[in-house]
Amino acid sequence: MKKNLLGKSDLLASELALGCMSLGKEEREARNIIETALEEGVNYFDTADLYDYGLNEAVVGAALKPIREQVILATKVGNRWQEGKEGWTWDPSKTYIKEAVKNSLKRLQTDYIDLYQLHGGTLDDPIEETIEAFEELKKEGLIRAYGLSSIRPNVIREFAARSSIDTVMMQYSPLDRRPEEEALPLLEQQRISAVARGPLAKGLLSASWREKLGKFQEKGFLDYSHAALTELLSEIENKLSNQRSLNALALRYTLHHPAVAAVVAGASSVSQLKENIRAVKETDLSKEEIHLIRQLTKPNRYAQHR
Repeated sequence: MKKNLLGKSDLLASELALGCMSLGKEEREARNIIETALEEGVNYFDTADLYDYGLNEAVVGAALKPIREQVILATKVGNRWQEGKEGWTWDPSKTYIKEAVKNSLKRLQTDYIDLYQLHGGTLDDPIEETIEAFEELKKEGLIRAYGLSSIRPNVIREFAARSSIDTVMMQYSPLDRRPEEEALPLLEQQRISAVARGPLAKGLLSASWREKLGKFQEKGFLDYSHAALTELLSEIENKLSNQRSLNALALRYTLHHPAVAAVVAGASSVSQLKENIRAVKETDLSKEEIHLIRQLTKPNRYAQHR
């Protein structure tokens, strides 16, 4: 599988990252999925301290421990769960970040985190203090690189200008093209890698899209109503899927932008993972395919720049 550098770091990541949130709590099945990913050339695994209140980190850490130095292990911080685990609060303070990283390291059974990401962010945050925390962790050798997980253009701009982030994780797919307007050109200019989450748009850009449509009956998806989704996905399938699966069209479209280094896709089964791996390993989309996807889909707009 092709690998790309993340930002200005020395982290060489597979184009497909396994989003570990959907692995579930059953350790044997999770381990099967992770081992399959490794066999197929995936070396980038993304989790967060919030997923299953730390259990996800523990499961991922245990599975990757024997080959720790061969993989890129990414996790996130900023959502502080309450004692009784009935909810969480946002805490991007330096004190909390430096406390939370120790807990993540313990759960992941490792001495360092390859990519540590702020799991959100607003303009009301103490941004300088947050950046200082990550910079200190980097100097201490507890993390190799750091990044941001956010879809807020103003927050992305602030971190791009004031920090040495190497990545920004953001929602991006043919059905959510909002990053194309501002974020991706900025990141490309600043040599910061975009890591695209949600590349299959909650399963709408997969072979099982008809089964998924029911969930979007009332609210639709972003600018698309249920009726518009039905028409659009049928049209994409009819015009573009003769040679490629919808998964491949979605994942290769998302990866075509030069700012995008990797796509993060979850998998709750080995078969689902293999389908995504086959899709990512396909050849790049042609100019004609990209043009047609852009013609059929909307560029979208962010509702607010906060």
